[in-house]
Amino acid sequence: MVEYFYSKYQKSKAKLIHWVGLSESTYYFKGSGKSKGNKATLLTYHKTQGWVNEQTVVESIKELLRGDFMDCGYRMMSEYLKREGYTINHKKVYRIMKNAKLLQTRITRDHSDKKYVKHRKVKTTRPLECIEMDIKMVWIPQKGKNAYLLSVIDVHSRRILKDYFSFNIKQKQVIELLSGLFEELDYPKNVVIRSDNGSQFIAKNVREYLSLVGVSQEFTHVATPEENAHIEAYHGTLKREVFTKFEYFTFGQIEQILKKYVVFYNNKRLHGLLGKITPMEKWEKDKHLICSREKVA
Repeated sequence: MVEYFYSKYQKSKAKLIHWVGLSESTYYFKGSGKSKGNKATLLTYHKTQGWVNEQTVVESIKELLRGDFMDCGYRMMSEYLKREGYTINHKKVYRIMKNAKLLQTRITRDHSDKKYVKHRKVKTTRPLECIEMDIKMVWIPQKGKNAYLLSVIDVHSRRILKDYFSFNIKQKQVIELLSGLFEELDYPKNVVIRSDNGSQFIAKNVREYLSLVGVSQEFTHVATPEENAHIEAYHGTLKREVFTKFEYFTFGQIEQILKKYVVFYNNKRLHGLLGKITPMEKWEKDKHLICSREKVA
């Protein structure tokens, strides 16, 4: 357009460029025709193997994805690769996984109805400052009925402290599980335990036991799972990484899978909100902050 009016009316190009709303640098820019940015490197450095080609990286990614419970995207995969000895960033991992068609191995996650908590959020400074417990129903095809999984999580480290899997969970089982837990942990001071208003948790015997061992008990409001968000999130993770991925028929089969998963979750699964470390690494880092009280008979 500028050239047309310039040739027809012999007006100043500077004025014409201004009239059409362009900057002079834009008008006079001549592209090189080459793609922007540096050319992608085909080699990646490994601390013990030295420089390796992309196929080696692909094989390492495939090996990680073959783990029973592994379910992560390219960003978290880059953290796993760094732990394997690679010097690599998430952009390169994305390109490699995309070229190798490994991004399609991810499980689709629907967060359309996810609620983001902006109040009543638990803030901790040490392990065992606050723990949460909840019960999840697990369908057992062989029996044609639900079993129940009681899980207890440390909010600070996200470590699963204890769980109990059975067709029946009464107040007696809750007391026995917590009693064993507190004994293992040497009866820590100033613990707060959160739960919903399930009959097993509000039972008089449970409340009296927790009072006896010096543990404060909090109950969430009705229909507010976000107040027990950490254990709810863990049970949601179980659904994605266990119940939608593994076929089982009997109680014993899923019980063994759940036992293996807790070991994986605590010791190998990187947690983004912990700074991309495992729950046990967070626990070990901060466990010196835990104070114990005298044991209760």
